[in-house]
Amino acid sequence: MSLAASPEDGRRRSGRWWVAAAVLLLIAAACLVVGLRGHQHPLAGPAAPRSSTGSTPRAPSGEAAPAVARSAPVSLSIPAIGVAVPVSALGLNPDGTVQVPTDFQEPGWYRLGPSPGQVGSAVILGHVDSYQGPAVFFQLPSLQAGDQVEVSLADGVVADFVVTAVAMYPKAQFPALQVYGSNGYSALQLVTCGGTFDTQTGHYLSNVVVYTSLVSTTPASAAGAAA
Repeated sequence: MSLAASPEDGRRRSGRWWVAAAVLLLIAAACLVVGLRGHQHPLAGPAAPRSSTGSTPRAPSGEAAPAVARSAPVSLSIPAIGVAVPVSALGLNPDGTVQVPTDFQEPGWYRLGPSPGQVGSAVILGHVDSYQGPAVFFQLPSLQAGDQVEVSLADGVVADFVVTAVAMYPKAQFPALQVYGSNGYSALQLVTCGGTFDTQTGHYLSNVVVYTSLVSTTPASAAGAAA
C-alpha cells in the first residue's frame, strides 16, 4: 500500500535534513579548544594514534549486546589510560555549534544524540590539555583496539564498550556523519583534539576519534549489588 506524502511528512523530512546539515556544517567547526586564554599554551599536540590515521569503525563481530533504554551517562571509566571521571551533558551553542566541556578534567556527553548503549552513535567529548597541563583525554590517542570503556548510566545500568578503531582527522575533513550518525548498532565515540598545535590561532589542527561498540550491559540491580 502506497502512502501519499502529506505536509506533515514534508516537515518531518525537512527537520531531519536540517539536523544533518547542522551536524555536517557546524560540529566539525566545534573542535575542542584547549587553553585559549590569551593563546597561552605550553604543550605540543599529543602523539598520533597507534592505529593508522583514517581508520574507520567496524560493526561488532558476532552477536552484539542488546541496546539499553535512554539514560544519561553519569561516569566514564577507561582503565587503559587511568580515566575514571564524572560526565556532564552538552548541547548546542546559540550559533549552532556543539558545546564543549567547561571543566578540562570532565568530559561531556552530547545529549541531543543517543545515550551510551542506545542504538546509534553516542558521543562524549573531552579536552586534551590546557595551558595548565594535561586534561582528561590527554592519553586518548594511545588507546588501542580491544581496550575497554565503561559508562555508568543514571538509571543504574552499566554499559561496557570495546575500542574498535582510533583515528585522527584534519578539522576540515572531520567525518561528522560517521561520528554522530547511526551505524546500525550501539556505538560510543570519544572525541578530543590532536595533531599539530597552531600557536597563531591557539587551536589544534585535527581531531582524534576513538570508535567503540557495545559488548555487554549490567542491569541496575546487578551493578548495585556488585558495588
